[in-house]
Amino acid sequence: MKLWRAALLRRAGLWAIGAVPWLLLRSGPGLLAWSAFCAWDGLRLKQRLEREWTGWLDGAVPEMEDSSALLLLHAETPVAQLQQQRLLERVNASLTAARVRAIVRARVRLGLTWLAGNLALAALAWGATLLPHAAPSPAAAQPGAQPMKTAAAAAELTVKLTPPRYTGVEASASAPRDLQVPEQTVVEWCLKNLSAAAEIIELSDGQQLQAGAGCARWTATESIFWRWRGARYTLKVLPDTAPEIVVSQPNEIIKELARDATQAAMAISVRDDYQVKQATLHLTLARGSGENIRFSDREMPIPSGRDPRRRDWTRNWTVTELGMEPGDELYFFVRAVDNAAKPHTVQSPTYTLRLPAPPADEEQDVSALPVMVKPESLRSQRQIIIDTEQLIADMRAKKMDTATVRERSESIAADQGALRRRYGQFLGEESTLFGKEDHEEDHGGGNGKPQDVLHEFGHAHDQVENATLFDDATKKVLRRALSAMWDAEKALRAVQPKTALAPEHKALEAIKELQQSERIYLHKTAFAPPPIKEDKRMTGDMTGAAGGRREQSAAPDGVPAPLRALVQALAGDGPLPSLWTRTAHDWVRERITVDEQRLAAQRAIQDVADGCLACRPVLRAWLRGGVQEAPVLLQATTKVETRFERAVRGGLQ
Repeated sequence: MKLWRAALLRRAGLWAIGAVPWLLLRSGPGLLAWSAFCAWDGLRLKQRLEREWTGWLDGAVPEMEDSSALLLLHAETPVAQLQQQRLLERVNASLTAARVRAIVRARVRLGLTWLAGNLALAALAWGATLLPHAAPSPAAAQPGAQPMKTAAAAAELTVKLTPPRYTGVEASASAPRDLQVPEQTVVEWCLKNLSAAAEIIELSDGQQLQAGAGCARWTATESIFWRWRGARYTLKVLPDTAPEIVVSQPNEIIKELARDATQAAMAISVRDDYQVKQATLHLTLARGSGENIRFSDREMPIPSGRDPRRRDWTRNWTVTELGMEPGDELYFFVRAVDNAAKPHTVQSPTYTLRLPAPPADEEQDVSALPVMVKPESLRSQRQIIIDTEQLIADMRAKKMDTATVRERSESIAADQGALRRRYGQFLGEESTLFGKEDHEEDHGGGNGKPQDVLHEFGHAHDQVENATLFDDATKKVLRRALSAMWDAEKALRAVQPKTALAPEHKALEAIKELQQSERIYLHKTAFAPPPIKEDKRMTGDMTGAAGGRREQSAAPDGVPAPLRALVQALAGDGPLPSLWTRTAHDWVRERITVDEQRLAAQRAIQDVADGCLACRPVLRAWLRGGVQEAPVLLQATTKVETRFERAVRGGLQ
């Protein structure tokens, strides 16, 4: 548009003149600030022109007949279109270049006020450069010179890193700075000028290495920081982690396939920080029921891909390839090994695929056929706990209808009841757990009360519980196990698997205790005490006799005496014990395992060794924080109380 071009040309002179002082002063901030003002001024001018240009034309061009606003409207009728065409012809004929410049001169100012303010700021900046600067004092100049000195000194030292070959990380060399290196990396500090004096490299764990004609060498086993010529640099060690195995298909530990299923999917992913050296899939097929179960094992490698750090494998097996038939179970797990110097071997949980057996034909009459009774197969207490935890996890992960939850909970309760009855047989009968049942019969006593002739007139040589070979302690543990199983069964019958977990674990602990109780050690020979010396008996001679007094303070102390003395010395400004740095370093390395906290504690040790009195409370706090379980000694002291003291105490009361 002609008016916009003319307005830009009128303000361009202002913008160009305002930038000249900053260019002469070579002031980047000033030039940037003036450029921002020019952009803001141009935007403001454009918005004003878009809003007021019709009024400018009506006031300066009489031929428009105060109808410039019609140019902005969309003409829909023939009359309006004819009027717009007439106005456009008049605008093109009347808006000459001289007339446009006159309109812009009348409407757009030069902006001399902004230019004057800009020149004033430039003058102030120019005057500030001419002011005399005071010479810095030696104390003030020293901090400014320290970075230059440190940078120059850093250029004289080179840090070489040689990671282990199995990581695949190339060796590197750089100036002193904060670094991250793999575990077991060989770190070397080398001086560029071999003829210079030897330099001391201080490590945060208390070691001091000497770099001179030969390089100082250290193997990175833990994160440290090192100090050279007053500057500290952190060296963080990245430990080699074990491979990570993720089984996404099947999505359940125990996956029950459909009865007519023909395929089973498996999706496995193995990841490692450097390289997965080997990954194998182990399959075990179980066929049969009861005690007639046959197992067949198979092992197959998981192929590697382009990325050596991960192996992704997916396969949709057919039931025929897996060798499964109705009623079979397939167990599989993944084992992975990385390429570390000491390889890490990990194994995934065992997943189960179940293919249900076909339903039995209920219409067939088998009442007259002989039945072969198979041994009863019970689920163990650990399997019941696993099934309960899986039910709780499925209830959280996916929405299950009430009927399915109740069916699975009652199925686990049935297994728990069968196991409880099996263990109850060892107590003679199941009813002994829940109290005495009234199985007595009334033999027609005259008083109408049941008579127990055997217990009233006879002598019981045996009882139901005593019919077993277990002792009373074993029976007590067995009762505790059965009671816990009963509580778990009740909770499962009430569809409360979370409540059943605690008694299930209690029953498992009791069963383990029963298993351990069978391992009894018996002395092969009897104890023969030494003979009593008749010549010293009843004489009152206590020479050589051991005292019977037990010292309560003889319990092992968790805080070593040198550390206690160091903590007490750090509370004041006095001298510290000898070899206190070794004591502090050993304590920090043993008790503080987090890298950041250990480095902070070692930094405090170096600061205190350098003579920093304000750093002593910090180091004292780190040392006291390493005491995890402080011993509490309750030592009774003997005190002789006279009659006078008792009288005084009575008077005070």
